[in-house]
Amino acid sequence: MPASQKPVALVTGASSGMGKDFAMRLLAEGYVVYAAARRLERMQDIVARGGLAIAMDVTDDASMLSGVEQIIGGQGRIDVLVNCAGYGQYGAIEDVPIDLARRQMEVNLFGLARLTQLCLPHMRARKFGRIVNISSIGGKLTTPLGGWYHASKFALEGWSDVLRNEVRGFGIDVIVIQPGGIETEWSDIATGEASRISGSGPYGKLVQAFVRGQSRMRKAPPPSVITELLSKAVGAARPRTRYAGGMLAKPLLFLRRWLPDRIFDRLIMSAFR
Repeated sequence: MPASQKPVALVTGASSGMGKDFAMRLLAEGYVVYAAARRLERMQDIVARGGLAIAMDVTDDASMLSGVEQIIGGQGRIDVLVNCAGYGQYGAIEDVPIDLARRQMEVNLFGLARLTQLCLPHMRARKFGRIVNISSIGGKLTTPLGGWYHASKFALEGWSDVLRNEVRGFGIDVIVIQPGGIETEWSDIATGEASRISGSGPYGKLVQAFVRGQSRMRKAPPPSVITELLSKAVGAARPRTRYAGGMLAKPLLFLRRWLPDRIFDRLIMSAFR
């Protein structure tokens, strides 16, 4: 891209946690940053740093179309798309209502996919683009109560692999980032949903163990650990296809790769006793 032009980034889920940290870092690195989320009032600090806030709901096609049109109208291109919007719908598979399961897939997969579809023609036209999908180590391994969350992230991992090979000939890179434990709102949402849906039923003991385990996430590293990976990925001449970081991310991914299923099951369930 011409040196006289600042690169343009669109970051979803920018009202809190990793998404907000990503937006702030890209601004500091000289990007024109469009921060997208449902809660505009929670992105005023990004605006104060020079970013532009867009009201966007990844389950609402019209808001995504409007957001992309706004960026193209103002900048003429999108160089980097960071798909960070998402949450964890926790609760036992038997208990989680199917409408909530569908919403989990809509936010974590289908909304992300639709926004990517809207950005791709503009990246192809310029023969350059970086699409960064924020997955999770939960896209490679599972824990009880996270069935629908894990389903969305496992799907995202496979979907990203397909997309990477489809668009590589157009100068577009697809990068997956797999956070482990990070200090964000995610834990409170996941434990709250698990307790609400399954806390008083036959899976109550699993929920209690899950809540205890997540309380230890207060010792997890800050979002900046993952932001460092994002910065490295979007700045690399030839980025890796996957980056992992955060509490226990690399050890757990290593063990999941090499241990047989039942031995890994025992390891995971030992944390639920």
